[in-house]
Amino acid sequence: MAHDLRDDLEFVSGDGDDYYFGFDDDDAVHGFHSSGRGHPAAASHRNKQMDDTSALDYKEGKDMQGIPWERLNYTKDQYREMRLRQYKNYENLTMSRDGLKKECKQVERKDTFYDFHLNTRLVKSTIVHFQLRNLLWATSKHDVYLMQNYSVMHWSSLLQRGKEVLNVAGQLTPSQNVRGATPLSRVQISTMALKGNLMVAGGFQGELICKYVDQPGMVFCTNLTGNNNSITNAVDIYQAPNGATRVMAANNDCIVRTFDTERFNLISHFAFPWSVNNTSVNPDGKLLAVLGDSSDCLIADSQSGKEIARLKGHLDYSFSSAWHPDGRVLATGNQDRTCRLWDVRNTSRAVAVLEARIGAVRGLRYSPDGRFLAAAEPADFVHVYDASAGYAAAQEIDLFGEIAGVTFSSGDDGEALFVSIADRTYGSLLEFHRRRRYDYMDCYI
Repeated sequence: MAHDLRDDLEFVSGDGDDYYFGFDDDDAVHGFHSSGRGHPAAASHRNKQMDDTSALDYKEGKDMQGIPWERLNYTKDQYREMRLRQYKNYENLTMSRDGLKKECKQVERKDTFYDFHLNTRLVKSTIVHFQLRNLLWATSKHDVYLMQNYSVMHWSSLLQRGKEVLNVAGQLTPSQNVRGATPLSRVQISTMALKGNLMVAGGFQGELICKYVDQPGMVFCTNLTGNNNSITNAVDIYQAPNGATRVMAANNDCIVRTFDTERFNLISHFAFPWSVNNTSVNPDGKLLAVLGDSSDCLIADSQSGKEIARLKGHLDYSFSSAWHPDGRVLATGNQDRTCRLWDVRNTSRAVAVLEARIGAVRGLRYSPDGRFLAAAEPADFVHVYDASAGYAAAQEIDLFGEIAGVTFSSGDDGEALFVSIADRTYGSLLEFHRRRRYDYMDCYI
């Protein structure tokens, strides 16, 4: 990973007396002032516009994010056109993109698989590294976890209430006296993952934190590298072939480390030729996807680290991946503005290439039933593809602002979809509910 964001997006907020409209981009902030800037009513208007947006509000014409377009100098359509024209996608490699568009699948993006349910500003995601966006997880449709400043917050969509479950601003001391555990302080969380009650977070200076969300304190924490410049880029929680739960961490030092979850012993240590930005293990725990500062992606044996296949086709560095629940299809997201789908039974070429609108594909998640694939760009767009329709149909969720994460609820078929927006004024958590078609009820109508 060649670049990091040092200007601390953790402290984004709408502070100040003036009402400022701005969306944070990868490299710059494109913003404009409302016609009410400097007016005495601006501050009170700002407080009013911070209200949540419900499904009913949305049906009655309120903007999904609560943006008061009628008070601004641009219409929503005008601003969207401007964003599409001006947004600059970050690139590490300058390989020719000629011919890439011809590879991309033709997708109809007019479906609605998930209906808008709620936008709340009671919790707001924050981002400390512009290339890493795995900062949102839902362990159920009622339990959502996200990074906010120096806290991991739990949002209950049932109670409409947020609660801090982990504070990393001060001293962190592991509760278990295990080999390798070390106290930490003031951690900037760069990535996180949750499965069941176990939460794992990676830090900006190589930290690893493990915590059970239903227990106080940290069960384990350490610095993986001893090198303050070796950010923890990705963490993963998975089931090994023997059924044991494992924790995996990938770092800028080109090492992927695996820990058990009984005593948090280091059980494997795999070195790769480039910084590893993302890893994911397939459902049976045998295959490991490794992505990083290379245009190639690797599939390796999860227990030995031995390379099984090299996936060629991307044109820049990769930062996201997701396995279909059937274990046969791997999705990879890249800064070349594409998601590639690979059938692991034949990895000679991608079976499909899905194109983003304005930026890299920085977040990928499959719904638990495998029906849908959610692909998040750095800002403004989340695409929900119908995997059962060969990815030829999609829902495009059109937003404004930096996307900190996207996740389906687990423990069900993916009944809820959550999207977190990191923005100094319009930062929020959006909730969508899966649309169900009960055709069997037609006979009663």
